[in-house]
Amino acid sequence: MKLNAGMAAVVTGAASGLGEATARMLAAQGVKVAIFDLQKERGEKVAADIGGAFFMTDVTNEASVDAALAGARAAHGVERLLVNCAGVAPGKRTVAKKRDTGELIAHDIATFQKTIAINLVGTFMMISKCAAAMAGLDPVDADGQRGLIVNTSSVAAEDGQIGQAAYSASKAGVLGMTLPIARDLSSLGVRVMTIQPGLFHTPMFDAFTDEVRNSLAASVPFPSRLGRPDEYANLVRVICENDMLNGESIRLDGAVRLAPK
Repeated sequence: MKLNAGMAAVVTGAASGLGEATARMLAAQGVKVAIFDLQKERGEKVAADIGGAFFMTDVTNEASVDAALAGARAAHGVERLLVNCAGVAPGKRTVAKKRDTGELIAHDIATFQKTIAINLVGTFMMISKCAAAMAGLDPVDADGQRGLIVNTSSVAAEDGQIGQAAYSASKAGVLGMTLPIARDLSSLGVRVMTIQPGLFHTPMFDAFTDEVRNSLAASVPFPSRLGRPDEYANLVRVICENDMLNGESIRLDGAVRLAPK
């Protein structure tokens, strides 16, 4: 499916990081991009920069998603491409010890549920609603292709570290549903792919010291650095253009395998 002027796309989590890089890449190809995010000021700025449209969206809230999709479709038409980048990455041990008292504390369920709700349920909600709309579009080629969905998992889906129980579980869910959803949507001409980024320099890493960032970068075999968001975006472009990529997840990680901590 070639990216072209006039094509509509929805990118969640596009106000920063991997989603922002993807939105900018798509706009550079002439694609009409709808940015779904909770960061209003930042989202509006990115939208203005690329000539797109921003919609404040909570991917865990069905009414919010429905309203955002209605707005995006009114502005750009039905999306041919959905890229799911919205997500959170909390760090909490299953059982933690208070430093002052030594008391053992169980992982709070609210954090676990919120992580699953955003990273997994929110991703699925976007998939199902966008796929239903894509299925009503005319095919773009002789194969009958109507649309493409690209999801974001993580290497933590397979290499989860200490403190990543909630995050790893949510991303493993995204990984696990890739093939069955691709099979579900095959008769409708909609492809489904997932990317598993490794250590990428996103806004989350800005809170780390240079020492920590350098240590993380050194753990990547080659190239020994943090990934750049534009490298994620470039893989999205490749997936768009190679129609035989379907029902699979691609690790984008410089051959890193995460240690326990």
